[in-house]
Amino acid sequence: MSSQAVPILMYHAVAHAPAPATRDLSVAPEAFAEQMDVLAAGGFTPVTTARLAAAWRDGKPLPPKPVLITFDDGYEGVHGHALPVLARHDFTATVFVTTGWLRGAYDTGGALDTMLDWQQVRALAQAGIEIGGHSHTHPQLDQLAEDALWFELLRCREIVGDETGSRPDSFAYPYGYSDASVRRLVRASGYGQALAVGNRLARRPQGPYALQRLTVRRGTTAEEFARSVEGRGVARTFAKDRALTKGYSLVRRTRKLRRKAGLTRV
Repeated sequence: MSSQAVPILMYHAVAHAPAPATRDLSVAPEAFAEQMDVLAAGGFTPVTTARLAAAWRDGKPLPPKPVLITFDDGYEGVHGHALPVLARHDFTATVFVTTGWLRGAYDTGGALDTMLDWQQVRALAQAGIEIGGHSHTHPQLDQLAEDALWFELLRCREIVGDETGSRPDSFAYPYGYSDASVRRLVRASGYGQALAVGNRLARRPQGPYALQRLTVRRGTTAEEFARSVEGRGVARTFAKDRALTKGYSLVRRTRKLRRKAGLTRV
């Protein structure tokens, strides 16, 4: 794996018995622990999203074999199961929270499983975990009107700042969906970098607002995980995911163009 390629791992729930809606994108606690053992044995050094983006933006060096461990949505198992394993290895990570899904005063409903509460989010931050934004209600951002998109981005950033004392600098697109308009507003709303999915290794030329991640799911085998983080066989492992993403992106662009055309008719 070249120095210009970094594996960014995308996790969701870490749970023994996840809800049906989150099962495919969850991992068992034992599997997560085994995967972190693989990183430790392989000499990887986890960094936060903010550190990777800052290093690539400023040309600063990264540690040998950098890797990013990221979690989307904010499921309770990130605190209950993942944090002790990360702490045992002295690993950092980034947790991207959907503020309207977390338990507490801002809960809008719609969460797919048991979520973190704000006390747990603060505990993660105090343990050195970066807290990033993942929108307020987890919509498909590239299908929103501009005012609704502004709300999702700014409300999320405001709540995280109020609850943790620090406005988030990193963002992850819900479902991985974005387009040029979404990326422009993410930047304008104060986020310094953002992650997509893509199922490719992250590289500096992707730009700070379209960094690619590798999906880790319940069916990911130990062998697939080890190969992926080393940058071996990534295209083959994720061939089906890439084909689906490419096809659906065409559908989404068509939907957006049709909706805009409908709005401009008189």
